Amino acid sequence: MSHALALKRFWRRAVWRFQSTLTFRMTLFYGALFVAVSMLSLFGTRKAIESYAESQIRREMTVGSALFDRIATMQFHQLAQAGNVLASDFGFRAAVGTNDAATIASALQSLQGRFKIDDAMFVGIDGTIAGGSDGLSATEQTQLFDALDAGRERGIVRWRGQSHMVAAAPVRAPMLMGWVVFARNMGPVDLQQLAKLSSIDLHPQLVPLTAAVARGTEVREIDRGGERILSWGQPVPALVEAAPQRLILEYSLTRALRGYAPILWALFGFGALGLLLAIAGAFAASRRLARPIIALEAAARKVSAGEHAEVVVETRDEIGRLARSFNRMVTAVEERERQIAHMAFHDSLTGLANRTLLREQIALALHRHGGVDFALFCLDLDNFKSVNDTLGHPTGDALLCEVATRLAETCPQGFVARLGGDEFAIIVQDGNGAADQTGRAIVQALTRPFTVNGHRIVTGGSVGIALAPQDGQDATSLLKNADLALYRAKHDGKGSHRFFENAMDAEAQARRAMEVDLHDALRKGELELHFQPLFGLSQNRVTAFEALMRWNHPVRGMVSPIDFIPLAEETGLIIPIGEWALHEACRIATSWGDDIRVAVNVSPVQFRSSTLNSIVFQALARSGLEPQRLELEITESLFIDNVEATLASLHSLKVLGVRVALDDFGTGYSSLSYLRSFPFDKLKIDRSFIVDLLANEGATAIIRAITTLADALGIETTAEGVESSEQLDILRSEGCNQIQGYLFSRPIPAGEVPALLMKLSGDRMAA
Repeated sequence: MSHALALKRFWRRAVWRFQSTLTFRMTLFYGALFVAVSMLSLFGTRKAIESYAESQIRREMTVGSALFDRIATMQFHQLAQAGNVLASDFGFRAAVGTNDAATIASALQSLQGRFKIDDAMFVGIDGTIAGGSDGLSATEQTQLFDALDAGRERGIVRWRGQSHMVAAAPVRAPMLMGWVVFARNMGPVDLQQLAKLSSIDLHPQLVPLTAAVARGTEVREIDRGGERILSWGQPVPALVEAAPQRLILEYSLTRALRGYAPILWALFGFGALGLLLAIAGAFAASRRLARPIIALEAAARKVSAGEHAEVVVETRDEIGRLARSFNRMVTAVEERERQIAHMAFHDSLTGLANRTLLREQIALALHRHGGVDFALFCLDLDNFKSVNDTLGHPTGDALLCEVATRLAETCPQGFVARLGGDEFAIIVQDGNGAADQTGRAIVQALTRPFTVNGHRIVTGGSVGIALAPQDGQDATSLLKNADLALYRAKHDGKGSHRFFENAMDAEAQARRAMEVDLHDALRKGELELHFQPLFGLSQNRVTAFEALMRWNHPVRGMVSPIDFIPLAEETGLIIPIGEWALHEACRIATSWGDDIRVAVNVSPVQFRSSTLNSIVFQALARSGLEPQRLELEITESLFIDNVEATLASLHSLKVLGVRVALDDFGTGYSSLSYLRSFPFDKLKIDRSFIVDLLANEGATAIIRAITTLADALGIETTAEGVESSEQLDILRSEGCNQIQGYLFSRPIPAGEVPALLMKLSGDRMAA
């Protein structure tokens, strides 16, 4: 009984399978005649399926090759963009300029993790490599440097036995100092991930291009152990010219045709039985069999020409399933192409348009016939770096998404784009001259607090505005001018908006020229130190000199420190210039008397450098100057960012034995807690209080309060900007310890110091 039931179930399954195949309807329709013609149709069906399968494989290989090219281009662009971000980073260039290996490695490691890069390194112009060069042979390192030196900055190269995609970005400050090199693996696993983007199981591999490997792009059929293999080969961009490589895509045609074997064998069996009876119905059966195949072939031609094509599915047999598979493949390919196109023109984080699409929109707006004027807004967030540093990059990325949403809400009719980092741009029509109002609205929108990942973040933004067409006739000019206006807005205090003015371009050119000259000033010996005496009232003599930087330019003449010191701080040149000033001041001071100190100003940029302590120690050691004769003057702005870190650095300087003075006291962010937390040796009273001494009694009260406080804490006081004997008398009566100003002397070259000391000593003896 059980055997009969099992046989019945097997028969039902067999009948259902039979009814669901193409042969069932062919047998039902043609009867015995179709059995005869099946032998004739077998050969045609086999050839048609084979031709179709081969054409689809060839097309998919073409698509796979195109995908590889596009993804490779995107990967190269992403690697190059990441490299340019790091290469243009001020801190990184400063680290490269000072050969700060730890900072270089940290920056490389940070971007390597952020962008999921397999190798990150810095290649110097001397061929040295810092960062992730582990495992690279000497030959591979030499080939990398030779390629970069020859101007090839992207391509595929074979390292450690595997292929890598490599992109390099030059580091200039402004001269070429090396290259940031980022690489991603293109090994078998990575290539297999690429193969998954194809609808068939391709087997990609990268092989060296040798005489044994065919050159050019072609599809070949090869025989491998009796198996027919379709092989596609094309060259890929190589970083090392002497070691080109080639992308090979392979697919087994034999395996592709193996799935159709049951159909062919079934047709053969029925055709053999009805061979004599099939002649009458062969014509009608062959036409009906060929119709869906012809439709598929026609659709394939349309798709290969770039048109949309979809095959109408009328059956549930093998041909119907093949047609549905074809339709799904066409839909998937078109969707992937849409995604690739979207990625090429949009920011992956915020979904906004990227710089490429923005430039196209600007060009379109400029050339639109009958169009109205428009305004280009370039903006970035104030203090965004502190958000990443304190809350982490995920929160920083989420903040950027919130900013993108708020900008779109603020300018609903505008075109919003993200340029990179925390920089955004907006195109808004300005037919009614509403750019000023829009700029204010953007600044106000960015001022409102954000709530991101449970954090309440208060930031702000600065906006630069360029109006078209008067501020630029192309996208490059408009973006440059809007960026200049943004620079002015940030320079004027952030949290504001500024329109582009022609003077900004001239100022930028002049600033760039001065930056280039300043870069060479130290090497050419154009910098020198002048010294202004500090007169001790209780000692009745000169007790110290303040070293002041001067730039004697061969064309500009004597350049004011007000002009070049801020530029040096912005570009990072203040670090080597400040180091030179410390060494030079200590060297010159050793020629004075042992009772005379030298005071040197330390820039906030220089103070935050991790090498300041070692520089001070080296300056003292090389000159032989006693530590207590060196006085470092700092400004109160150092306490804004991180009070604890600033106090820790000050205490480490005190350990060296040097004196520390707080400059411009009373004008910035002074707090009694600073004086309590750190034992300053001196407070320098700002010249603004000294100027008001004779005209404002309140100024005298302030002087009295400062000197009383300093005296109680055991701190000396120095009054800056003293120019009259009346001011001197008031300061003496209020208990000020030292006087500095034109009353005694202007800053003088080092060679005139001995004569000044002799003159002041003679005046004192005569008095």
